Amino acid sequence: MIYVSFLLAIMTTLSTPEASTPDHSLWEAVLQQYASEDGAVNYKKLANNDKDLNAYLEELANHPPMDSWSRDEKLAYWINAYNAFTIKLIVDNYPVKSIRDLYDGNPWDIKWIKLGRQTYSLNQIEHDIIRPRYDEPRIHFAVNCAAQSCPPLLNHAWTADKLEQYLEQQTRAFINNEAYNTISATSLELSQIFNWYGEDFDDVKAFVNRYTPTDVKDGAKVSFREYNWALNAK
Repeated sequence: MIYVSFLLAIMTTLSTPEASTPDHSLWEAVLQQYASEDGAVNYKKLANNDKDLNAYLEELANHPPMDSWSRDEKLAYWINAYNAFTIKLIVDNYPVKSIRDLYDGNPWDIKWIKLGRQTYSLNQIEHDIIRPRYDEPRIHFAVNCAAQSCPPLLNHAWTADKLEQYLEQQTRAFINNEAYNTISATSLELSQIFNWYGEDFDDVKAFVNRYTPTDVKDGAKVSFREYNWALNAK
């Protein structure tokens, strides 16, 4: 009887996700080594040395978010998970010219991401968890879809203590980068992100005005650029 109880205790321990937050330092090391400051990723080299990436994904799997975590700890976790598993998807299929070359053009709906006892798709992480739970429009400049027109991948791990700093930094940098947006007082030629997720920004012009030195007029015309799905590789 004692042996059975002991065995059950061990099995419970092994099957229960750990309550502590994950160590994001492995992800930080991967990004510092393989991602540039402008968000380009050296997938070729990473594909030949993905040990640390895989170890980090295991770290995420063993430490799914718990109710005891703070809001910022949870959001940092989900942003890191989305970005790390997106890179894993490219690495496992490298060489590939675009993420849309995978799974008939829609890899985001494939459920393959095991975190704790749940299995997710990339779309579930973004649209069922991050967007509705956190009501934070700046996350669109944090998650990265491995494409040229996607907001650049931050080459640092997201952490709770730097979450606000990085959200502001990445949002401001993206909006004011002419590779993604062209802004004048009378016209806005914007990334498709502002079109696809316009509801998240509420008033797109007002949102952009918060981050640009240009005084955008109320009557400014808005148009959207074509999205470039080519891989964000270097």
